Amino acid sequence: MRLAVIVPVLNEERAIADTLAQLAPLRARGALVVAVDGGSSDRTAERARAAADHVLVAPRGRALQMNAGARHALADPAIDTLLFLHADTRLPDDADREVRAACAGRPSAWGRFDVRIEGAAPSLRLVAAMMNLRSRATGICTGDQCLFATRALFEALDGFAVLPLMEDIEFSRRARRVAWPIAIRARATTSGRRWERHGVVRTVLLMWRLRLAYFLGADPARLAAAYRDAR
Repeated sequence: MRLAVIVPVLNEERAIADTLAQLAPLRARGALVVAVDGGSSDRTAERARAAADHVLVAPRGRALQMNAGARHALADPAIDTLLFLHADTRLPDDADREVRAACAGRPSAWGRFDVRIEGAAPSLRLVAAMMNLRSRATGICTGDQCLFATRALFEALDGFAVLPLMEDIEFSRRARRVAWPIAIRARATTSGRRWERHGVVRTVLLMWRLRLAYFLGADPARLAAAYRDAR
């Protein structure tokens, strides 16, 4: 049985080659890597082809792209687990083995990795620690933490809801009704660029505000617009 790594991308020509190159050991052990481009205006798709098994084009939107990649991967009956990776995030070296061990004997398993945030600001270590603790306490996982799920669970939940923002939060809320997420302590490394570009405190407060608004029933389209304006 095989793991599929789904990488949604959009205008990531600077990062995508390095991100996919990090997956070479997983591919050597049998993992399938699918990059899904959302209509990049740069050379993202061209650069992805050198280091992915498949490069797809899908309508723009992380949920749409991830669902398209998952459908493509699951057409192979040998794929039993999906892992969703952001283009600016690196998995730990043995991520495939960690996921396989975590899901063994658990057909409806899902979860995520602990995360560290790469950047110069010392406060990013605290942000990462709080993300990991919050996730353990609430069972809510974010895309930065590299969500994974078994085929059975992903298909039972019909994938990600097509939302312009918070698709990872919404998936977590549905998935935790089936099983509590597995928190793998090995750390994925994600870029701190958005925190450093706009300020760590400002970015954290923005995300808290948007998530609180979402939990209180705000329209995800309005939240996505607020997120774009803040960037």
